[in-house]
Amino acid sequence: MSATGHPLDWHFSIFWTVAIVALFAGYVRATRAEERRASHRQFFCFTLGTLALLLAVTWPLGDLAAHWSLLALVVQRLLLMLAVPPLLVTGTPLPLLSALTRPAPVDAVLRVAVRPVPAIVFVTVVAVGTLTTPAVSWATSSASARVVFQLIVLLAGFVLWAPVLTHLPGTRHLSALARGGYLIVQSIVPSFLSVVWIFARRPLYPAYSHATVAGMSPVLDQQLAGFAAKLSTIAVLWTVAFVIMSRAKVMDGDEEETDPLIWSDVEREIERADRRDRWAKWMPPSAKPTE
Repeated sequence: MSATGHPLDWHFSIFWTVAIVALFAGYVRATRAEERRASHRQFFCFTLGTLALLLAVTWPLGDLAAHWSLLALVVQRLLLMLAVPPLLVTGTPLPLLSALTRPAPVDAVLRVAVRPVPAIVFVTVVAVGTLTTPAVSWATSSASARVVFQLIVLLAGFVLWAPVLTHLPGTRHLSALARGGYLIVQSIVPSFLSVVWIFARRPLYPAYSHATVAGMSPVLDQQLAGFAAKLSTIAVLWTVAFVIMSRAKVMDGDEEETDPLIWSDVEREIERADRRDRWAKWMPPSAKPTE
């Protein structure tokens, strides 16, 4: 479906307007309690993350990405994956973060997501799968499909950052070197499509092949999207990797870098043990492990 109208025509997004207002209002209400009160830095980070989400999915960037420009779609995805998740998680007080990740299904997903290999596989599948020609065509022709893809990309962003955010409750903390290496791999593997866009001589997406924004041809728009995807991902993830490794403590002798044990980690392990015990009571005797 080709774009009609003007690239800067305004369209109201009911879903995202309600979702973003509810997200911020819920955060403000949840952090009123003394034990969950957010610091000034946390409130600033969460507010910045909310604004980044608002910028990504509403006018004008959201409308440009919906029908007109692959470059706009890439910028939208960069915000959803690289900016929004770490800002929202960093801005959430630890007691509130513990409560949000406590439900068994969420905790089960978190335990897998913090492992580098599954995280790389999931992010790669989402990054490539949602940018195939049929997927992009579907998203540009259906508002509901577009929202679904945006939510999937946002989820992939949380998975991308999960192995790096060491304050997530009950997670195995990687060393600074491992976190830095993981981010470097994440900057290379999922973004190989950008190379295809840069060297392609014709538009690869029919949904954007007839649209012209700011005098750019569809091919130029596609090439700029490739450069933006590749360079921005490398710049952000490599910078964070460098900061993590440069801040790592230098230990003398054979001492290893360790993270302090905090109560939220202990509490989460106790909860997991309780869930295993409850599950074991419902298992038939033949299915229970023998000592």
